[in-house]
Amino acid sequence: MLHTALTRLMPGAAELLRYRRNDFAVDLQAGVSVAAVSLPISVAYAQLAGFSPVVGLYSVVLPMLVYALFGSSRQLIVGPDAATCAMIAATLSPLALPDSEAYRALSVSLTLLTGVFCVLAGKFRLGFLADFLSLPILAGLLNGVAINIAFSQIGKITGLTLAGRDVIGQAESFLAQLGAIHWPTAALGALTLAVYFGARAWQPRAPGALFALAFATFVSWMLGLQGLGIQVVGPVPAGLPRLIAPSMPHELFGTLVPAAAALALVSLSSGMLTSRSFAARNGYAIDANQEFIGIGAASIASALSQGFAVSGSSSRTAINEAAGGRTRMVSVVGAVTVLLVLLFLTDLLAALPTAALGAILIASAFSLFDFGGLMALRRYSRAEHGIALVTVAGVVLLGVMSGILLAVAIALLRFLAQMARPGEQQLGLWQGHDGFYELAHYPEARPLPGLLIYRFESPLTFFNADFLRQRILALTALREARWVVIDAISIAHVDLTGATMMRDLQAQLSARGTQLAIAGRTAQLTAWLDRRGVPPASTGILFYPSKQAALHAYLARERDGPSPDDADPGTSAADSAP
Repeated sequence: MLHTALTRLMPGAAELLRYRRNDFAVDLQAGVSVAAVSLPISVAYAQLAGFSPVVGLYSVVLPMLVYALFGSSRQLIVGPDAATCAMIAATLSPLALPDSEAYRALSVSLTLLTGVFCVLAGKFRLGFLADFLSLPILAGLLNGVAINIAFSQIGKITGLTLAGRDVIGQAESFLAQLGAIHWPTAALGALTLAVYFGARAWQPRAPGALFALAFATFVSWMLGLQGLGIQVVGPVPAGLPRLIAPSMPHELFGTLVPAAAALALVSLSSGMLTSRSFAARNGYAIDANQEFIGIGAASIASALSQGFAVSGSSSRTAINEAAGGRTRMVSVVGAVTVLLVLLFLTDLLAALPTAALGAILIASAFSLFDFGGLMALRRYSRAEHGIALVTVAGVVLLGVMSGILLAVAIALLRFLAQMARPGEQQLGLWQGHDGFYELAHYPEARPLPGLLIYRFESPLTFFNADFLRQRILALTALREARWVVIDAISIAHVDLTGATMMRDLQAQLSARGTQLAIAGRTAQLTAWLDRRGVPPASTGILFYPSKQAALHAYLARERDGPSPDDADPGTSAADSAP
């Protein structure tokens, strides 16, 4: 009983209690490799989010441990993420000075809210929201974030102080100061990029960011580049963080709450894409609701340790798999390794040149940018490609939060348009073949004279009910149909407006001398009517369990003439209901 409850609440804890010692050597190597990649990336992403470098380490240790206990993936590595860091900076920068105590307090509140939203969504089984940000929106978001990151770091790698909060303002400021570029800073930034991409080309699985930052730091120290005006990170406090209480001024509710909801959605969607892909590759399943809880608990842990919101990392998870990591112990080892650096080796971080950190962020932006993926979307669907481009433009021109909201709004409008005008098919028979065939797709198929068989490929709801009514009436007049059979197999749901429309449609068809019949899903439909106190026999509609049954009834009526049942359609409906 206790084990079942533990497994349900903390699937990772149950797995770790069954840990096999012979896995530890491999997991130890993978955990150290993950930490080697996490250290420089977390330091760089902290600056992107508007914090001092050490805050990036605070956002690694506890979140990795907590996700290992609560998450559903045994491979996913959580930590600072480019998209979430850009969103944090976009939300908090207008509210407080970056890395000030007020900024940190607001960040703790934002991160707590994000984690709470995730946990509540998991508890209420809203894991399906992970699919709410479609692939085109995510592709556009990541490409837009990549452009924003690259432009935001140009100042750091050129020694310039750029004005402007958006891409256009930063680009204008950079062009206006071209003659003031600090060339030693620019040279060190270019050298860092060269080492990073060289290391990745030589050994794709190597921690290229760690090599590049270590090399840039060594060069800066050996050549005394600080004397030439090269900026470095400076003193980094060792040990555990100083606690800062969360700040939630009531006048900022309207900013922080929607931002936290968007962060929760983006964090989960990004993490789910990574965890699902690695799970499919390795033959295990991911529970979307438990992922909500795991990522939410990790963000709450990050807030408690004075960090910021985290998400799943595809690059660090790939390092885990490439190093042969087998279990959640990899996250535990990685967290402990980062903790040791935080406690005893922060002096090494103080000498990091800020130009090198900016170069690593630009390199990360290159990895996010996927022009080929955008072009592939165009080949698949122009509409999906358009949504991705709108997302890119929205993120670049309006900011991350506004860009996401714009893209989601456009995607929702497109979805509603598709539901309001769904697919439809007229069905007929193909001589010598069994079954029914769509007239639009099979030229050999022919409709039966006097019979319209119509399939509506959507739930029947308030925003498409009148469309169905108008189409049936128009096709009935065009085909001079004496019977109309609606194939309901694709109508998974009918709301009150849809049911009322069917009653009105039956009355209009009856006035024209046309009989309305429904084929398929009759058990559900008649049960729906019975629960509402409407006898199916009173509707005037004939109900048949299948199109074949409706066709046989129509042919019998054409051959033998009207039967007593035809005189009283309600009786036929009752007799024919399954």
